[in-house]
Amino acid sequence: MLVDDHQTMLWGLEKLIDCEAPRMQVVATARNGEEAATRAGLFAPDLVLLDLDLGGQDSLDLIPSLIRNGKTKVLVLTASTDQDKLDLAVRRGARGVLSKASAPQDVVKAIEKVHRGELWLDQAMLSRVLGHLINPAPQRPDPELERQSRLTGKERRVIQAIVEGNGALNKTIAQSLCISEHTLRNHLTSIYQKLDVANRLELYVYAVKHGLGAARAGGDVEMRA
Repeated sequence: MLVDDHQTMLWGLEKLIDCEAPRMQVVATARNGEEAATRAGLFAPDLVLLDLDLGGQDSLDLIPSLIRNGKTKVLVLTASTDQDKLDLAVRRGARGVLSKASAPQDVVKAIEKVHRGELWLDQAMLSRVLGHLINPAPQRPDPELERQSRLTGKERRVIQAIVEGNGALNKTIAQSLCISEHTLRNHLTSIYQKLDVANRLELYVYAVKHGLGAARAGGDVEMRA
């Protein structure tokens, strides 16, 4: 199946494939993504020769649906030189990328190879795609984990004591930690800044939500200074 938004390009490709009959045959053509998806479902072609730019419509998202049947293979034929976009097409399932400036015999050869299950990729692209699979881009760190990583061991013990205390007075919490109330208040000020909370109640809620302490069972929590 041939997918391109330019009628002249479709005509030329169809003539090229017709010259390879009976071993190759065009079963359908499409000029936009909707037509491509519908006709691919109807004809289940062995291979789709796909343009990435269909009149301003990006066909990258179309690739997974075209190959979902486990039979159809996608060969990209494009004028684009955007390497990131072309690499993404391969990562989404295209078996090859071919420039529209390619010689007709190369188009036929690429179709043959991809149909046989081979890849049609230059060495540089193959290296980039394999590199991405082996060393994927690192995920962005969880901002909450980043905040929590700034806490010291003493500050974590203060949080634990506050959660377990279920609203106990600062004096009681300080005594349980064997520190003065003044030191406890200093720790709390630092903790509030690091976790972006305003007071002990917000700290309690944050700590329970993120598993920084285990609340004791029984009764409502009343935060007192």
